[in-house]
Amino acid sequence: MFSNHSIGGRKLPKTISVLVKPASGRCNASCKYCFYKDEASLREQSDFGLMSLETAENLIAKALDFSNGGRIFFTFQGGEPTLAGLDFFKRFVAAVNEKNLSGTTVFYGLQTNGSLLTKAWAKFFKDNDFLIGLSLDGDKKADRLRTFSGGTPLFDSTVKAINLLTEYGVQFNVLSVLTKYSANNVENVYAFFKRHNLKYLQFVPCLRPLSEKPTEDFYPTPKEYGNFLTKLFSLYVKDYLSGDFVSERKLDNFVRNYLGLPAELCGMNGHCNAGFVVEANGNVYPCDFYATDEYLLGNVNRQSFFEIAKNPKMIEFLQSSLKPREKCLSCKYFRVCRGGGCRRERQSEDFCEAYKIFFENSLPAFSVFENEN
Repeated sequence: MFSNHSIGGRKLPKTISVLVKPASGRCNASCKYCFYKDEASLREQSDFGLMSLETAENLIAKALDFSNGGRIFFTFQGGEPTLAGLDFFKRFVAAVNEKNLSGTTVFYGLQTNGSLLTKAWAKFFKDNDFLIGLSLDGDKKADRLRTFSGGTPLFDSTVKAINLLTEYGVQFNVLSVLTKYSANNVENVYAFFKRHNLKYLQFVPCLRPLSEKPTEDFYPTPKEYGNFLTKLFSLYVKDYLSGDFVSERKLDNFVRNYLGLPAELCGMNGHCNAGFVVEANGNVYPCDFYATDEYLLGNVNRQSFFEIAKNPKMIEFLQSSLKPREKCLSCKYFRVCRGGGCRRERQSEDFCEAYKIFFENSLPAFSVFENEN
């Protein structure tokens, strides 16, 4: 859970993660597999509009108070967070600078499809050390499920955003939704990213909707996912040994587990990480995958993060992830797998078979990283 609040009545600095949705779930795209559109549809109110400056300032003040001179990771997501407008982000950063009197170290990140980015956005990101996540599933064939609301492909706009961020020296990585197509064409997808000099990747399995049975099959089977990981890891090791390393976040964390180091990716230590997701109206949830009425913890306009962190729903959400499944405890790969990662992924598809395929084929090759410890 969160680090200790105090010693002898004195509050200690804490590291916290705050995922902010300044435009709620609004988006100028209509990706066929969007998990948040599906998730928001389960709420009594699906769209909370744009975040007001008052809510942003309450969020900032209470996050700084909770952190108490520690570290805060503000990550902006959506929907498409840039729909909130550049002025919102300028005011947000200015408010942080004004209110940060305790020396809290603040980091910024933003996940975007890139279509609305301009030189002004790029300059702002560079000036304020934002780490940008760009959504891109691979080449045009792999990326075909990402479209604007009218059906026009997003691909060209995202590639333009890559060039723009590169021109301005903005740090960015690529987040790819792993579909059935990508899982069966890993060599082509990986080669595309390398051709564009994209060296920081993360593949996230396409999630089945919570609301209803899907009408289209975008979802890799456990066998397809296991084979994908095996082939991807082979390319990953090859490039590592040749000095042309490409980071892939899940594989990086499997390597960390293998070396006995703590994973940095939520779920890959065998449990959920503590954090806050703040919707545009100030509502707070424990996880981006569970921003539903059932998991509503409070609101930053009415409660502090101290109060929200003590909500029984938050405590139960975190504690329920701590106990591994019985089949995991007896598995020979548990030390590296730690139970199969994100609980929402397991709710979508039990990838136990996938990880067994992967480790059976790939675990011996992990030894090449032993000198990294």
